[in-house]
Amino acid sequence: MIRILLAEDMNMVRGALVALLNLETDLEVVVELERGDEIVPAAIEHRPDVAIIDIDLPGLDGLSAAERLRESVPGCRALVLTSLGRPGTLRRALSAQVSGYLLKDAPPKQLAEAVRRVAAGQRAIDPQLALDAWGGTENPLTERENEVLKLAAEGFEAPEIATRLHLTTGTVRNYLTAIVSKLNARNRVDAIRIARESGWLL
Repeated sequence: MIRILLAEDMNMVRGALVALLNLETDLEVVVELERGDEIVPAAIEHRPDVAIIDIDLPGLDGLSAAERLRESVPGCRALVLTSLGRPGTLRRALSAQVSGYLLKDAPPKQLAEAVRRVAAGQRAIDPQLALDAWGGTENPLTERENEVLKLAAEGFEAPEIATRLHLTTGTVRNYLTAIVSKLNARNRVDAIRIARESGWLL
């Protein structure tokens, strides 16, 4: 029996997934969660074989949770199930060393088969997404520019970003100008949109 941890914040979706997975004779959902920061403690307690994780979770995003899971419970493999079919997000998932990445609109049988593959130590990646990611563009922003843009996306203004990153306000404004230019954006809001759609910001 393959033991599954399921992390999904939408109650109806989570309930449907649990019902579908439990119909399979060799799969069992042993714990279901709605927050990303609950994943590692629950995995330590229940020792699942596979963790099915949504990316957009409260408390801690799914990819960060998957990275922590790999460190804390290495025997549990992560399978990302998401509506975010963006190549950049897949690249980030692969860099987090997740074992699987499927879209939520995949057929139920494909999910069950992906769980089995992941539990067996194989990869299960949506093939079209893998092709798109292969041909996608790399993030042109530096690590520091990403930090600045992430804080801007959270609603912080330049002086607040400067305080958080121990920079001057002028330096932060220079970073924001460079970010807008690199992404060929109209303004800061447009730059945030472009970065999100490319999967460079969650």
